[in-house]
Amino acid sequence: MTNDKRELIAYLRSPVAIRERCQQLFALVTEGKSRYFTCDLTKLTKVADYVVEVIRCEYPDLEIPFHSRWRHFEVGGVPRLAQLDSQLTGLTPLEKAAAKFDLAIVSALLDAGAGNNWSYNEQETGLNLVRSEGLAVASFQMFCEGAFSSNNLPQVDAQKLQAFTEAELTTGFQVNTENPLVGISGRLRLLQKLGQVLVSSPNLFGNENPRLGNLVNYLLGKSQNGQLAAATVFSAVLEGLSEIWPSRLEIAGINLGDVWQHPAVRDDGLVPFHKLSQWLTYSLLEPLQELGLVITGLDVLTGLPEYRNGGLCIDLGLINAKHPDVLHSSHSVASEIIVEWRALTVILLDQIAATVREKLSMSPEELPLVKILQGGTWTAGRKIAAELRIAGTSPIQIDSDGTVF
Repeated sequence: MTNDKRELIAYLRSPVAIRERCQQLFALVTEGKSRYFTCDLTKLTKVADYVVEVIRCEYPDLEIPFHSRWRHFEVGGVPRLAQLDSQLTGLTPLEKAAAKFDLAIVSALLDAGAGNNWSYNEQETGLNLVRSEGLAVASFQMFCEGAFSSNNLPQVDAQKLQAFTEAELTTGFQVNTENPLVGISGRLRLLQKLGQVLVSSPNLFGNENPRLGNLVNYLLGKSQNGQLAAATVFSAVLEGLSEIWPSRLEIAGINLGDVWQHPAVRDDGLVPFHKLSQWLTYSLLEPLQELGLVITGLDVLTGLPEYRNGGLCIDLGLINAKHPDVLHSSHSVASEIIVEWRALTVILLDQIAATVREKLSMSPEELPLVKILQGGTWTAGRKIAAELRIAGTSPIQIDSDGTVF
């Protein structure tokens, strides 16, 4: 591989590249050159006001946790994380962190949109859960039962993942003809590929029956004076997991992951988002904090370009479709429409965050983007969608294969 290609891959895996490339598409739209969208920045205050209202309702004391997979495990006020801690009693702090990495990663990777017709019935509580919370609790229960482990322990190892079957996934997620889950085969391939990737990266995941949780040891080695940069965690996630994604764009045989093309982008026309990898990074920070590490540079990472955050911008008039087909047809993830929508979402989330902080008189350190997403834009996006559409669906329909959204 040439140095130029190596540098391009490193650049496309950086949060800097995400913002720079998204900014180009934001400029395209605000200059009136997009075929699909306009942007009405006069609505920024309205959106920020709505987000602040949701934050004050959800977190009156403004003590907002990170936007991460761990929030979904708490759905319904059920103390599942206490249940997990009790199951992990007897392990060292490092072993507990490894188990939590195992759970967070496998659960986040299974978190792509479930579709409108699937639900999960939690037998212990009788709760019927849908979408992200349903997927989270289903994967949580599978993890606690040892479904991802070759020896029935609450862990995730390569041996079991490589041998995972569609029947096991179908059973774990309670899928049948009356309860269909979008992208079941895509999710299965993701798990199996994850098992292969664990074996191929012993420096990250260990040698003997490699585990996701061994990434904790790698990251501890990267910390300095008890501090660890969020971007370092993100880099490790991209380095370790980029090969699990379905074959998309490649450079010199390296899978770029959540990176797409748009003709309006200069040079190579590539636009990186790395939504699931950043969501995963956010979900790994809490177990690292529990080990006593201080996470620095949280706002280096971007807001997540997915349909709740992007939907909020459309539903409150910050982003407007130029013609009805944008809203009334279904679009592939690779389409210019979806790439533009996601790029606008990344840039607008930074602007919404700055306005929200201003209104709450809080600094970026007090209220980093990862907390605004939680408090916040994602919650507000779901709320406005539920008010405007039956089942709270996305304003733009996306053809999902279970690996991006």
